Amino acid sequence: MARGVDGAPDDLAAAAWWVRAVVAVGVPTAAFGAHALLYGRWIVDDAGITFAYARSIATGAGPVLQPGAEPVEGFSNPAWLGLLVLGRWAGLFDRGTWFGMPDYVAFPKLLALVLVAGVFACCYAVAIAMTRRPALVTVVAGLVTAVVPSFVIWTMSGLENALLALAATGTAAVLVRAVVAGRLLEPSTAVWCGLLAAVAALTRPDGLVYAGAFPLAVLLLLRRADLARAARATALNLLVFAVPVGAYLAWRIAVFGEYLPNTAIAKSQGLPGLAAATRPGELVTYIGWPAALLAVGAVGAVLARPGIRRRALVVLLVPLALAVMAFGVLAPDWMGQLRFATPVWPLAALAGVVAAVVVAPQFVARARIAVVVLAMIAAAVSGLAFVDGLRAFRAAPTAPLCLVAQNTGWTINSYAEIVDVPDPVLAAPDIGGAALVSNLRVVDIVGLADRRIAQFWAVGDIAGLRTHLLRDVRPTFLTLNPDWARLTGLAVDPRLVAGYDKIATSPAGVTDWVRRDALGPGDLDALRIRAAEAVVVDENARRSPRASCGDVLVPAAG
Repeated sequence: MARGVDGAPDDLAAAAWWVRAVVAVGVPTAAFGAHALLYGRWIVDDAGITFAYARSIATGAGPVLQPGAEPVEGFSNPAWLGLLVLGRWAGLFDRGTWFGMPDYVAFPKLLALVLVAGVFACCYAVAIAMTRRPALVTVVAGLVTAVVPSFVIWTMSGLENALLALAATGTAAVLVRAVVAGRLLEPSTAVWCGLLAAVAALTRPDGLVYAGAFPLAVLLLLRRADLARAARATALNLLVFAVPVGAYLAWRIAVFGEYLPNTAIAKSQGLPGLAAATRPGELVTYIGWPAALLAVGAVGAVLARPGIRRRALVVLLVPLALAVMAFGVLAPDWMGQLRFATPVWPLAALAGVVAAVVVAPQFVARARIAVVVLAMIAAAVSGLAFVDGLRAFRAAPTAPLCLVAQNTGWTINSYAEIVDVPDPVLAAPDIGGAALVSNLRVVDIVGLADRRIAQFWAVGDIAGLRTHLLRDVRPTFLTLNPDWARLTGLAVDPRLVAGYDKIATSPAGVTDWVRRDALGPGDLDALRIRAAEAVVVDENARRSPRASCGDVLVPAAG
């Protein structure tokens, strides 16, 4: 189009481009936000551990669970932790409320929403490079992603999932655009992929796999004439990745004395076995076999035809394959809703929709109609499963932060007001909310934030763990839910029965214990009265598991 005297045609074209971009990114982001509202103010308790570390670092106490505690890397998401620290320094997090909503809910959820918008912007960049209908492709792929409960639940959980998803889709966008533009071996491509891989590795330990994205893409598309350039680009990519990751590793060793985060030691993740090869099947089962088969068929059709789109799709599939591999090698997670699959969903949706749009013109009209009917059937099958999962999670969301803050935090604080002992200690398996609100020194039975206990879990020495807790730590109070009572064997250990009195067992099966020699006359009766009062609060909290629990999470009696 020719430029007018005032440049209006060019201005109109630019305005139209921005409108399309805003719609393409805004529609799925709005759908994602609407879906997220169904889970209310729920934040998972594990996020509270990172929140506690963010508070300690931001206030100058150092990388500790509680002020005065030993430095232990009880977090595995330093990049996400850094964003929370910045939020607190800016007065946006762990300070109060935003228009009546606690900022420990509002800030991580809004941050996740922005990061997810970034995910969809990366999808738009890929769609521009590969298709003639980028807005349509982005809206469809984004809406598919936005209706997946697994994606929405865990990106909005207070954990680092949204940041990891952005790093993975960002890598895909850089690779696809570079291949289409013939710039895969350019230094800028290598640098951007290295930086994004570093972000991923510093967001979650399994994010380390994305360091292989650029080298794999280069290897898959390598030509003999480009060997020297490919070697230089790959070396640059790995160097850019290694500098920030190596710097953090050096800091970790200097501060914590370990090569791995304490969380990884406690979880004792070993080498993947044969089961790892079958775990990706869980992803297919979750999304639905009809949808998975249609997507695979479309991808296969594109890969069967030589050309630039095949090359672009190959590099798009690289971060997807790495995301699936990371999910497969990680030990199964007890939290449900496939917490470690977050990057898979936008990458898989994007690959499937892009492939479908690319391959659709090859079909005659009747074949297109048949494919549309099959797609509608697949969507119905997947949708019904998603609705069931959504309803189940709304009814019983995983380990709400506020429930732990109330039961393991404020309730135990009120117990400590009755039992007059110096420096009381609480041992518990759920410690996120407790670390934020407890007046007691918190000992993590699971070992995520406790160096010594992590070693017992790492070697499977559960008897040694019990001895350490009951003989060495000797907590003033001990709280156990049925699962951790079974896993640790503490509830049936004769030393617990001999040295501790049971305060109460809640309707949910959580039992609180107090060390017998810490009790004064009448203390046990007073504790049991206080526990009966706490049951009412507990039941109210369990009836509203998606609610928040006050404007701030700070040490205080409930």
